Amino acid sequence: MKRPNILILMVDQLNGTLFPDGPADWLHAPNIAALAERSTRFVNTYTASPLCAPGRASFMSGLLPSRSRVYDNAAEFAADIPTFAHHLRRAGYHTCLSGKMHFVGPDQLHGFEERLTTDIYPADFGWTPDYRKPGERIDWWYHNLGSVTGAGVAEITNQMEYDDEVAHHARAKLYDLGRGHDERPWCLTVSFTHPHDPYVARRRYWDLYEDCAHLLPRVPAMAYEDHDPHSKRIFDANDWRSFDISDENIRCARRGYFANISYLDDKIGDILEALRGIRAEDDTIMLFVSDHGDMLGERGLWFKMSFFEGSSRVPLMISAPGMAPGLVSDPVSTIDICPTLCELAGADMAGVAPWVEGQSLVSLGQGGRREAPVAMEYAAEASYAPLVALRQGRWKYTNCALDPEQLFDLEADPDELNDLAGDPAYADTLARMRDMAGPRWDLDAFDAAVRESQARRHVVYDALRRGGYYPWDYQPLQRASERYMRNHMDLNVVEERQRYPRGG
Repeated sequence: MKRPNILILMVDQLNGTLFPDGPADWLHAPNIAALAERSTRFVNTYTASPLCAPGRASFMSGLLPSRSRVYDNAAEFAADIPTFAHHLRRAGYHTCLSGKMHFVGPDQLHGFEERLTTDIYPADFGWTPDYRKPGERIDWWYHNLGSVTGAGVAEITNQMEYDDEVAHHARAKLYDLGRGHDERPWCLTVSFTHPHDPYVARRRYWDLYEDCAHLLPRVPAMAYEDHDPHSKRIFDANDWRSFDISDENIRCARRGYFANISYLDDKIGDILEALRGIRAEDDTIMLFVSDHGDMLGERGLWFKMSFFEGSSRVPLMISAPGMAPGLVSDPVSTIDICPTLCELAGADMAGVAPWVEGQSLVSLGQGGRREAPVAMEYAAEASYAPLVALRQGRWKYTNCALDPEQLFDLEADPDELNDLAGDPAYADTLARMRDMAGPRWDLDAFDAAVRESQARRHVVYDALRRGGYYPWDYQPLQRASERYMRNHMDLNVVEERQRYPRGG
C-alpha cells in the first residue's frame, strides 16, 4: 500500500481566535477556507510556548521547552533530539523544508534531508535573555511598538522578500517531486514568516480590509497599573513608554495583519495549485498550523509572550484519510503534531521515542475525546522566571514563582477579564488545577536550568564573536551544474525526464 505524502503549511504569529471554525467569514482567505472544509479543525489548539524558536522546536519534537531545552529564541535545539522529520525519514520518507524554522545551533536540518532556503532569523546565541538582569531591555533585538506605529503599505519588505522566496521554492519542489525521479513518499514543510509583525502589507491586500468591522480590538487598552505582573513586564520589554498608540495606529496595524493573512492565502493557493498540477492532492495529508498567536492590541498588548488566548491559541487543521472533516473542541497542543504525523504515516515513534510528551490527534478526528490537560511554558524575554499554564476543559490556570496564580473560565469569560483565582467559590477548581500542575513542574529546578543555559550561552557567544566569525546560518545548496541542460547530459533525456505529465 502506498503511503501518503505530507504537506505541512506553517505560518507565524497567527491568532487562533480568528479561526472559530476555519478562517473567520470576514477574512479574505478562500484557499485556507477550502482547506478547512476538508479538514479536522482543532479550535482549541495551544502552542507549547508563545515564542518562535521554543514553539517550533516543540512542534517538531513533541516536547515542551523544559524538555527540549529550547527556552527562548537563542537556545540551541540539540541535534540528538529526534523530530517528526527524523521519524518520517527513518520510515522511508523524503523530508524537505522550505522556509523558517528558527533553529538555533550548528544543526540547521534536524532531520530534514533537504532545505531550500536559509532562515529569516539568526542561528546563533545573540538573542539570549539574561535572568541575572531583570528589567534589562536590549533595544537592537527586542520587540517594540514601532511595528504598530509604522503599520501601512509597502510593495516589498524583508519579510515579503522571504515569503515570496519560500513559496517559489516550495512550488518548484512540488513540481520536482511530481516528476517521479524519487519513488519515496515525501513530507514537504512550507513555513512562512507572515503575518508576524511588522504590520506592513502590499496594496492589493491592504485594500481588501478598507471597510473591515474588526479593526479595533474587542477589549480596549487598559491602564498599565491594571495589568497583571507578567503583562506589565511585556509592556516594559516592548518599550511602551516611548510610543503614543492612537486608535488609528491600532486600525492600521490590525488592517496590515489581516491583509497579510490574505497575502499568505494567495501563496498557499499557489502551492495547492502545484499540488493539484502534479495529481497529488488526493494522496497527500495536509496540515495547517501556526507557531503562536498575536494579541493584536487586545487589552493593549501586542505580539506574543503571553498565555492569553490571542497569543497562545493557534489554528490547526488536518486533512487526512481516517480523520473526518469537522470541528473538535477538546483542547490540544502543538506538541501533539509530531505523534499525529507519525501515526498517519505509519512511522514507529512510540517504540523508539517513548519520552515524547505529545499525544496523537488521530483518534479525535475519529470522534474520540481527550480529558488530559494541555500544558504551556514560557521562559524567554519579558519573563524574570519561568511561567507555566494548563488548559483543561473550560479552565485555564497559570503559575509563576514571582506572580499570583490565575484562573479563567474560558466558556463564561473568553476575553479573560475575570481572574477567579482569588474567588472562594472557585477554590476547589483552583486546587484541582494546582494539583495537576504541581507534579508536572518543579519551578525552582526549571528556573535554575534556564539561568544556567543563559549564562553558558552568554560566555560562548562573547567568545565566538571575537576574532574569526563563522556563523551557523544555513546556506542552501544549489548545484548549478546539475540543473537545466549541461554537456554531460542527453538533451532528449532531460526534456523527457523534466516534463510532467509525460506524453502527448
